[in-house]
Order: sequence, then structure tokens, then C-alpha cells
Amino acid sequence: MGRSRLVIVAIFALVAVTALAGCVQSSAAPRPTGPSVSTPSPTPTPTVDPTFTPGGSAQDNRGYFDFVNTRLFTSNGSANGRAIVDNLVSAGFDKASMQVTPDKTSINGSVDSILFSVKLGDNCLLGQHGGGGYSSAVEVALANGNCLVGKTRTIDW
Repeated sequence: MGRSRLVIVAIFALVAVTALAGCVQSSAAPRPTGPSVSTPSPTPTPTVDPTFTPGGSAQDNRGYFDFVNTRLFTSNGSANGRAIVDNLVSAGFDKASMQVTPDKTSINGSVDSILFSVKLGDNCLLGQHGGGGYSSAVEVALANGNCLVGKTRTIDW
């Protein structure tokens, strides 16, 4: 009788394990059954170059300012102050509203970077180019109406 009881328990355990095995989540990833179908990539939307907004604010024109300066520095990484000003003028900015720092130090050495600006209304587009690359910002003009602090170069060409 003890032996029959052991057989019954073993059969019950086997039935329980078999029943519970269907409840366990499979960890194997499902395999595709048919041919794979590729979805075509969407056609990239052509980007439009930024444009100058006459009468627009400094913030309105910052994208264009960055665009024309980046294009200049990509083609001429050593552009001097005159090249920067001429580039901005040819892009539509008013030369009379610009400031630029000198290309040389007071002892005729090379400068680490050139700062330049365009005043639009009460704000300034500020640019800096040098060994660290190009950067820009939009800031409120100084109380004296200038955009740059310190010595700037006369733009008389």
C-alpha cells in the first residue's frame, strides 16, 4: 500500500508539472514565418537655407547670421575682421551697425579670436571666431549703444 501511494503521488506530481508547464512564458523570440518585408525610408525633406529678415530682430536673424558666418569659416578658417565684415555686408547686414575687434594685438601679434557684432534695434548679434571655432549669441546692447566692450577696429572701407 505504501508503494501504491508513492506511485499516485508521483503521477499527481507529473500531471501538475505538465499542466503548469503550459503557463510558463517562453523566453525564445518568435521566428518569422514568411519572407521579410522592408519598409522604404521616407524621402528626406530638403532643407531651406535661412534668409535675412529686413527689419527683423536680432533673434529673428540669428539663424541667418550663423549660416553666413559658418559658411565663411568653412571656406576660410583664417578669415580676418575685414573678410567677416565684408561677408556680413554681402549677406545684407548694415555695415554701419557693425563692430569688429582688431586682427592683431597691440604688439602686432596674432589674436586668439575675433569678436564681431551687428546691432539690430536694441539687441546685438554677437559672433566670435578663433581657435575654439565659431559661436554666437544675442544680447541686449550696452548702455552706450555699442555691442562690444573694449577696443574695436574702425570699419572705414
